[in-house]
Amino acid sequence: MRTRLQAFWNHPCTVVAWNIALVMMLYTILRLSCYYMDRSIFPNIDTQHLIEILIGGTRFDLTAILYLSSLYIIGSLLPFPATWRENKVYQKVLVWLYWVPNAVGLIINAADNVYIRFSDRRATCASFTEFSNENNLGIILVNGIVEYWHVTLLGLAVLFAFFYGTRRTFSLPRMKPSIYYPTEVVIFVLSVYFSIIGIRGGFGAYTRPITLSNALQYTNAPRESALVLNTPFSLMKTIESSPYVEKNYFPADEVEAHMSPIHPAESDKMRMDNVVVIIWESCSKEYIGFFNKDIPGYEGYTPFLDSLLGQSVTFRYSYASGRKSVDAMPSVLSSIPMLIEPYTLSPYSTNEVSSIAERLGKKGYTTAFFHGAPNGSMGFQAYARSAGFGAYYGMTEFNDETQYDGTWAIWDEPFLQYYANTMSTMKEPFMTAVFTASSHHPFKVPAQYKDTFPKGSLPIHEPLGYTDHALRRFFENVSRQPWFDHTLFVIMADHTNQLSLPEYTNSRGLYEIPIAFYHPHLTPELSEQVVSQTDIMPSVMGWLGYDEPYFSFGENALTKEKEHPYAVCYNAPVYQIFSDSLLLQFDGEQVTGVFDYRSDRYMKDNIAKTIAPERIAPMADYLKAFIQQYIHRMVKNELTVREEENK
Repeated sequence: MRTRLQAFWNHPCTVVAWNIALVMMLYTILRLSCYYMDRSIFPNIDTQHLIEILIGGTRFDLTAILYLSSLYIIGSLLPFPATWRENKVYQKVLVWLYWVPNAVGLIINAADNVYIRFSDRRATCASFTEFSNENNLGIILVNGIVEYWHVTLLGLAVLFAFFYGTRRTFSLPRMKPSIYYPTEVVIFVLSVYFSIIGIRGGFGAYTRPITLSNALQYTNAPRESALVLNTPFSLMKTIESSPYVEKNYFPADEVEAHMSPIHPAESDKMRMDNVVVIIWESCSKEYIGFFNKDIPGYEGYTPFLDSLLGQSVTFRYSYASGRKSVDAMPSVLSSIPMLIEPYTLSPYSTNEVSSIAERLGKKGYTTAFFHGAPNGSMGFQAYARSAGFGAYYGMTEFNDETQYDGTWAIWDEPFLQYYANTMSTMKEPFMTAVFTASSHHPFKVPAQYKDTFPKGSLPIHEPLGYTDHALRRFFENVSRQPWFDHTLFVIMADHTNQLSLPEYTNSRGLYEIPIAFYHPHLTPELSEQVVSQTDIMPSVMGWLGYDEPYFSFGENALTKEKEHPYAVCYNAPVYQIFSDSLLLQFDGEQVTGVFDYRSDRYMKDNIAKTIAPERIAPMADYLKAFIQQYIHRMVKNELTVREEENK
C-alpha cells in the first residue's frame, strides 16, 4: 500500500497538481492582503461576501495560472518514455518553465495591490498606455518599492514561499510498456481536457471564455471586481484589445454643446408604474410582417408581435447598437452602446454604470433579471448584478431541466410563464427584464410543436414562430394580473440574425430591429422618429417622469421629437449614424459613405462626394461629439452622473 501511495505522490500528475495549487493559494493570500491593505475602498464587504469574492476569484486564478503554466504542464505530462521524463536536465528545464512565468505573475499581482487604490481596478494593457509618455518610469518604480515597503516585503515573502514550496522532481511507476503508454496517454488527454475547461472558465456550448466582466458576478459594486480578478488574467484578456484613444474633435468646453449624456430630471414627481423589458433573441425587422407591408404577399413569422405592435408606440426607423447579444445588455438597460468593442468584453467593463434597474431601485422598485440559460451564461448574470438588478433568475432558479432545450436554455414558452408568475409575487412597483433564448442557433422548436409554425426559407424562421407563440401566451397570462393596467412593457430585439431579403442585407438592414413600448393607456403610433436601443432607458425615464438627473447616451423617444434625431452604431471598422433618411459612415477621421436609404433602399449609391456638405454637417458633428464623449467617459470611468452634476 505504501509503495502505491508513494508512486501516486511522486507521479508527474500529482506533482503538477501540487504546484498549481501552490500558486493558487499564493494568489488568494495576495487577494486577502489587497483587501486588508485597502479596506477603505471596499467598505461594504462583510465576512460572507469576502468568502464569496475569494471563491469567485479562484476561477480567474485558475485560468491565469493554467495559461502561465501551460508549457510546464504539457512537458511534464507528455507520454514520453520514463527514462526521458526522469532525466535531471529535462526536469530542471520544466521547473524553470514553471518558475519564470509564475514568478512574474506573482510579482505583478503583488505590485498591483498598490495600483488598485489609485485606479479602482486591476491593471490592464490599457494601463500601459496611460504611462506611455512618462520618461521617468524607472524612478517611479524605485520610489514605489521604497514607499510601499510593506508590499515589497509581502512580494518577497510570497516568492520565497513559491520557490520553497515547489516540488521540483517526479518519478514514474515501473510498468510494462503495454500498460505504461496507454495509462500515460489517458492521463495526458484528460489533463489537457480539464486544463481547457479551467482556461475557458467552464465548458459547453453556452459558455463563453471567461473574461473581465464575469468578475461582476461576485460583486456588489464594480470596484470590488479588483478583488475578484488577478493582474495576470487582466493583462492576458486585454493584450489583444486596442485601448481606446481619446479624440479631440472639439475643445473640451465645446463638446457638451454638440452632445451630452447627462440628462436633467424629467419632472418633479414620478409616476410609479411597473416596467417590464423583453429582449427578444435574434429578431430582425425582416421577420415581421408589420414592417414589411410594402412587400407584396409577405406576411412574416410573428403574427402575435404584429398585433401587439399595432397597439404600441413603435418606430419605422429603429436600430440595434451592435450585432451580438453581449452588445444589447448595456445598450438596452444602461444606454451604453457598443463602440469599437463590446463594453462587457472591454478593459473598462468594471466601470461604474447606471441602468434602469439601478435608477429605479433607488426609488424603491423591486428589480430582477431573467434568462433561461445556465446561470452565468453569456456573462448576463454578471452584468445584471453590476447594473443594479436586485435578483437574478436563471436555469438554477427555474429548477426543471426537463424543459431544457439541450443546448442553450429553458424553452421560451415555459420560461416566459415562469417569468410572468414570478412577477406576480413581487412587491410593486417592480422593474424586470427578460432575455429570450429559443430563436438562437441551432434553431430548434420543442417536439410537441413540430410542423406547427411556418418553416420559411431560413432555419431561424420556425423558432421565431415558436417564440412569438410563447410571447402570446405570456401576454395572455399577465393581462389577467392586477398589475398589468399600470405596467409599461418595452419589447425589442438584441440584434438581427439570418437575413435574406435584399432590403435588409446591407449596412442599414444589419441593424434594423423592432423597438416598441406598450402600455394599456399609451396611444398607439407608428412613429417616424429615428431610435436605437440606447433610447430605451431615457424613454422609460421620460414615461415615469424620473425626478433626478441620469446618464444616458440616448434620448427620450416617447416625446414628439428627439432633440437630436439620430441613431448611432458601430459597423466595424466605421461608425454609423442614421437620420430619418440618411446613413452616414465615418472612419474616425473622415466621412467615407453617405446613403439616402429612402430613395436607395438597397444601399448601392454612395453620395458622400456629391451631397451638399451642409446637409450632413449636423450629423457628422453629433457623431464626432458622441465618439469623443464615449471614449473619454469610458477611459475616465465617468459613465454615471457625478455628485456635482446631480445638484
